[in-house]
Amino acid sequence: MLAASVPLVWGLGFTVAKAGLAEFPPLFLMGMRFTLAALLLVWFVPIPRNHFKHIFWIALVGSTIQYGLTFTGLSYIDASLAIIIVHLEVPFSVLLAAIILGERPGYQRWLGMLLAFMGIALIAGQPQIAGQVLGVLLTAGGAMTWAVGQLMVKRLGRAVAGLPLIAWIGVFAGPQMLLGSFLLEDGQTDALYNASWIGWGSVAYLGIVMTVVGYGAWFTVLARNPMSQVMPVLLLLPVFTIASSMLLLGEQPSPQILTGGGIVLAGVAAILFTRTKPEPPDLRDKA
Repeated sequence: MLAASVPLVWGLGFTVAKAGLAEFPPLFLMGMRFTLAALLLVWFVPIPRNHFKHIFWIALVGSTIQYGLTFTGLSYIDASLAIIIVHLEVPFSVLLAAIILGERPGYQRWLGMLLAFMGIALIAGQPQIAGQVLGVLLTAGGAMTWAVGQLMVKRLGRAVAGLPLIAWIGVFAGPQMLLGSFLLEDGQTDALYNASWIGWGSVAYLGIVMTVVGYGAWFTVLARNPMSQVMPVLLLLPVFTIASSMLLLGEQPSPQILTGGGIVLAGVAAILFTRTKPEPPDLRDKA
């Protein structure tokens, strides 16, 4: 139940963010989200001494740039479409791990990546997407940048635990996003004065529920269970996002987009459900 609550919280978060983007510029909204999360968490987690430089760059790439691209893209397209494209982060992660870390994905993961990209190509070729290509590209760029950020986290290793890492990423990412917003966006002051309860509710949900509660539950599940068993639960994300966007925002994704989304999820599932073969024992260790 705890594992299933994570895609529910995160999936609904995309719908809430779409509503919030009607009142706040994307980077400004994300800046308030991470600042709020950091203010709630940073007092209760250890200080990651000697790792601030690494966390700064992880925050810049894996949060500031990534969320800037993803949620700017979300401001141009429906939440139901964005959550499908976001799932490209899985094949992108496997592809980068193969290129940079020399990992061997295996034929099933290569097939999964091919299916995922074919699904996105099918979606992008639909006539109703013609005016939303920029949003699709920005969201896909966010998925790619997320994968880069995960490689940076992987290289950090276990030096910083999950929840403290989220807290201190927020400490750096919040100001980075707010600075980026004032450099690249406008209308922040008017947005603050004119925001409705929906706008402020989206900030509270994204900062408290989606980030603090969502990641807290996720790291708890990861700590107690094998990753291979809990990662597939994230395939429920688009189900909750599409359902909530139809119910709360009145979105009506076309059958073609849903078909392309199904192909993307099939590819992601093929990647997630692939079993990693254990490394053969080194006979020299027994000599």
